[in-house]
Amino acid sequence: MIDRMELSDKAMLLRAKYGEDAVSPVDIFAMVGSNDSITVAFYAMGNNISGMCQKSELINIIAINSSMTLGRQRFSMAHELYHLEYDDNMKSICGVRIGVGSEIERSADIFASYFIMPSVAVQKVRQGGTVSVEDVIRLEQIYGMSHQAMLIRLKEEKVISDSQYKEWQSKPVIRIAKSLGYDTKLYQPSPESERYRTLGRYIAQANLALERGLISDGKYEELMIDAHRPDLIYGDDGGYIND
Repeated sequence: MIDRMELSDKAMLLRAKYGEDAVSPVDIFAMVGSNDSITVAFYAMGNNISGMCQKSELINIIAINSSMTLGRQRFSMAHELYHLEYDDNMKSICGVRIGVGSEIERSADIFASYFIMPSVAVQKVRQGGTVSVEDVIRLEQIYGMSHQAMLIRLKEEKVISDSQYKEWQSKPVIRIAKSLGYDTKLYQPSPESERYRTLGRYIAQANLALERGLISDGKYEELMIDAHRPDLIYGDDGGYIND
């Protein structure tokens, strides 16, 4: 049986491990990308896989499906962190649907929800009385959570009813977000120019190897191209980066 309180506690402990508090929204991509033991790869994986994780004593890799919305990518990152930190399996490939599948997959989804949006945020919404779909979207914008993941969380914690959950699934989220003055990138996939990129250990190790003379400039450029990071060779404006 899944212990939601234990998963909430694990989420808060992992936030603390990364130097985050137990309340504020987190920039999860920057947070994980700065971990020198993890390589993060963003890759367009189609419609059936949200992400994957592989770990060993030598390497930890998290891959995120960048063809999904930004909100879902953030949720997938937190989901994969659960596998990396708390799953004994050395490899996981995760589907798209939230809250289904094996116990470990459902636990990872619950953990991800708590990691991205701590319980205190739900308590504040509950204390506010009647909840509207606009309230839900405001909360999504604050914490960077996908619409589907947010609705599931609020339904499970009985902040919204089953009928509201079903009705709000089909609401025009982008249109409502625009009318509230929000940026809508949370509900859209990564731009084509950002669909493929690598962060974290792979990049840091390649740069260290170059600095120490362990690889040539040519090999370094080859590694950066393989990692979809030509910006580290030529710069964002196309100009070559000097040593």
